Amino acid sequence: MKVVLRKDMSGIGKRGDIVDVPDGYARNYLLPHKTALKATAGITAQAAAMRKSRDLKDHKDREAAEVVAQQLVPKIIAIQARSGTEGRLFGSVTHHDILQAVLQQTGIDIDRHKVLPSEPIKSLGTHRITVRLHTDVEFPITVNVESE
Repeated sequence: MKVVLRKDMSGIGKRGDIVDVPDGYARNYLLPHKTALKATAGITAQAAAMRKSRDLKDHKDREAAEVVAQQLVPKIIAIQARSGTEGRLFGSVTHHDILQAVLQQTGIDIDRHKVLPSEPIKSLGTHRITVRLHTDVEFPITVNVESE
């Protein structure tokens, strides 16, 4: 069955795409949850408008993400943490701690879901954390963990 997606769905398509899915999946999940509409002539025209608005929004989001990346890449974010004699931290520096420091030092608020998974920081020194603000904009944040 051909359907028009009303929102982005991983593995299927993006908002406004016309996709061919199994009849049961469309009937039992997509249509009742209002995440898709059955593709008719009128809906297909509406899908073109959805794709156009999606592309404009995507372009604006990408530009905004590039501006944030240009501001954050050259900066070194300093974080104070308690440590032992050999440079090991008492506890760890988490993504939440890093994002709070970024907000305090630069005024830029980053969603915690945009930080790519990595191990918590457990030692003093310079570390790199990768952030993906957009599907095409991925950049590192340099974090310097110092002893209190």
